[in-house]
Amino acid sequence: MLSKTKSLTHLGIEAFPVEVEIDISRGLPGISIVGLPDQAVKESKDRIKPAIRNSGFDFPAKKITVNLAPADLKKEGPVFDLPIAIGILLSFKKIECQDINKFFIVGELALDGTVRPVKGILPMVLAAKKSGITSFILPEQNANEAALLKDLKIFPVKTLNEAIEFLEGKIKITEFKTNITTLFKEKKQYSIDFKEIKGNKYVKRAVEVAACGFHNIIMIGSPGSGKTMIAQRVPTILPSLTIEESLEITKIYSVSGLTKQNGIIAIRPFRSPHHTISDIALIGGGSFPKPGEISLAHNGVLFLDEIPEFHRNSLEALRQPLEDGMVSISRAKTQIIYPSRFLLIAALNPCPCGWYGDRQHKCSCSTSQILKYRKKISGPLIDRIDIHIEVSSLPISILMENNQEESSDIIKKRVEKVRNIQGKRFKNENIFFNAHMNSSMIKKYCKLNSECQTFLKKVIEEFTLSARGYDKILKVARTIADMDNSQDIQVHHISEAIHYRILDKIL
Repeated sequence: MLSKTKSLTHLGIEAFPVEVEIDISRGLPGISIVGLPDQAVKESKDRIKPAIRNSGFDFPAKKITVNLAPADLKKEGPVFDLPIAIGILLSFKKIECQDINKFFIVGELALDGTVRPVKGILPMVLAAKKSGITSFILPEQNANEAALLKDLKIFPVKTLNEAIEFLEGKIKITEFKTNITTLFKEKKQYSIDFKEIKGNKYVKRAVEVAACGFHNIIMIGSPGSGKTMIAQRVPTILPSLTIEESLEITKIYSVSGLTKQNGIIAIRPFRSPHHTISDIALIGGGSFPKPGEISLAHNGVLFLDEIPEFHRNSLEALRQPLEDGMVSISRAKTQIIYPSRFLLIAALNPCPCGWYGDRQHKCSCSTSQILKYRKKISGPLIDRIDIHIEVSSLPISILMENNQEESSDIIKKRVEKVRNIQGKRFKNENIFFNAHMNSSMIKKYCKLNSECQTFLKKVIEEFTLSARGYDKILKVARTIADMDNSQDIQVHHISEAIHYRILDKIL
């Protein structure tokens, strides 16, 4: 006998409905799963059989064929365990359910019949909402994430038996609901603050400029000068996430299996991968392409500490995402696009030993060693980083001072003010930040008077900056002018922007 249940699968951050067809016929006993399943799907048969038996049902000694339609769409993960098990029991007439097609069903089965959580629930409920089927049976641990969307009926279950009894009408399960606004507000908090950083006012200024215009920044300084501490606090001065931004990030974390019990990502991501990371782990990919660190940092911060120690291939792969704000992963039969609009913060020591130019320590590196170390970062990558700033080690006297430093909330208010200026400027341009202006927008919004043009021309000729370097200076100058609430870019705005290109001078 043939039975059908409805489920979903995700490909990238998009999900698609899947019809699970089960046919029981004469032949050698066993389960055959077709429809481009991955290894986790193929192994479902070894989980489903004991789960059905341990739930009190006899397992049919028949030939069972499971088809996951459409057959040309790749299926991955244990998400189909629960709908396949229910379909087998329907085909064998062990249970009856007239309204089975009114539900989407997802869930992994343990051998004792317990329903375990699965990845990618948020994209799935979004796809379910588009399909018009609004009832969803899923694992209890995924309920918070699924309930982030309105107008869906979420029925969480703990076991296979509970799902079956609910479908047969023997028990009632209360619809799971949550208030996304309340949940969103509860999670918006940080445990660190900019007021914990002593001194280095010019570095804080550079970081504030970067936050205002979403400019990538690289910090160069001796070990212990505060580079990592500053980078970790950048998310605290960025404007709060909107619910729309939060849902976009949560989709990425959902397909990666990184959402927590309460489901939603409400603060800006801060990702700090180790320098041994592979290019696939950083950019994304695999046989079933997964999001990399740059996508997990979407709408947040990607911090690369000791950037010269990263693999060259990994760093060079950053070029296109830095420009486009997304990464396209192509395979023979599919292409997946992950968003990756992140604020890059990089840090490096001035030399291999770390003490070149330090007031208190003597450098032991030769000139050739220093040049070799710094040239591990390619010119094209440095060219794509808007702000280069030197971080100096602080004397103990400053570290022991009890002066009150500016808190993250104070800086954040200034950043939000500048972001609002950019929002009004670019309301018809399909961008949000000065850093993302193209050539035509730069001509339109970064007009210079004759004095500024003469000054900038001299600097470009002296340091032989590239065309991209010229554009970066104008973008940063535009942000600094916005921070001064100035309609026009002035010479001192350009001068400060040029000051933030020290690696062009060094390299």
